[in-house]
Amino acid sequence: MSTTPGTTPVATEFAAVSSLYADIDLSAQGKAVGFLRVPHSVHRSAYGWLPIPIARIANGTGPSVVLIAGNHGDEWEGQLALANLIRSLEPRHVRGRLVILPSANFPAAIAATRTSPIDSVNMNRAYPGDQNGTITEQIAFWVEQVLLNGVDYAIDLHSGGSSLMYVPSGLAVRDPDPVYTQRCLDLLKAFGAPVSYLLAAPQGGGRTFTSGCRRRGVVAIGTELGGGGTLTVASLGVAENGLRRALAHIGMLHDVDVPPSVETRLTEVGGDDYYVYASESGVYEPLVEPGADVTAGAPAARIHFVDTPWRAPAELAFKRAGLVLCKRLPSRCERGDCLFHLGTDTND
Repeated sequence: MSTTPGTTPVATEFAAVSSLYADIDLSAQGKAVGFLRVPHSVHRSAYGWLPIPIARIANGTGPSVVLIAGNHGDEWEGQLALANLIRSLEPRHVRGRLVILPSANFPAAIAATRTSPIDSVNMNRAYPGDQNGTITEQIAFWVEQVLLNGVDYAIDLHSGGSSLMYVPSGLAVRDPDPVYTQRCLDLLKAFGAPVSYLLAAPQGGGRTFTSGCRRRGVVAIGTELGGGGTLTVASLGVAENGLRRALAHIGMLHDVDVPPSVETRLTEVGGDDYYVYASESGVYEPLVEPGADVTAGAPAARIHFVDTPWRAPAELAFKRAGLVLCKRLPSRCERGDCLFHLGTDTND
């Protein structure tokens, strides 16, 4: 099926193989809100279903766009930004079709956890999903195989959740196809987060939402908008302003205020030397904050041992120079926890 921008084909090709369904018509014109119904038979509800909020705003021909948040339930910036967008946009404001899934992993969002309390699956490592799998795998399958069918553009809103704090950032993957990479990069620059970064390779072995977009031919970017299991005025503002700029860039918004364009600091994230991991279990003391520029060998953190306080702390250093994009927030850490990762400036 065509994925040429400006078309809005109906997502029906895979509908027969999924037991999930939206109780609103995603192919219709106008505005509608409702739920993606996920069958869920449990002790307290034999014939029940999980209600995942979903919205459609469509008006005539134009690009087909999916906005999604809540792949991880403890990441609030995107969930609230999309809820605000649902309330503020009407069909007269758009050209084309916009489908919004603000809390895709709804069980995790209600529990305020990264992974689903039902099956403990990380939704952003569950694509392309499984129509007969766990609850999270079924949702991921419906998103990739039904929702993304025939879509032109997608934005996946993330933050650091409960365990990380990011400089509000946008991100995309550097693809082997330079044309595809450039289209993602153009969307990333239009979004206009304070910092943006290109990943050298897909995260999660191709099992993320953005990897699913690539398989479906959808131009896609993501974000890391803050974190800490909380919200700030700044991070929510980056999300809301970025969404409007991005939608205007692809020609969807009409007769609505769009924030002025801003320049993003473009960086890239490469291999293991961009990351600092805890070498031992203990209480970590960060020695830098997100947004700092560091040099190779600069002190990054100390890990203290509260069970043997006379033991000298382990000292960790950055392996390369770069911009500190994020840090771990909980002070308690275990060997292998990510404490920091860097980005390096690029001229793309």
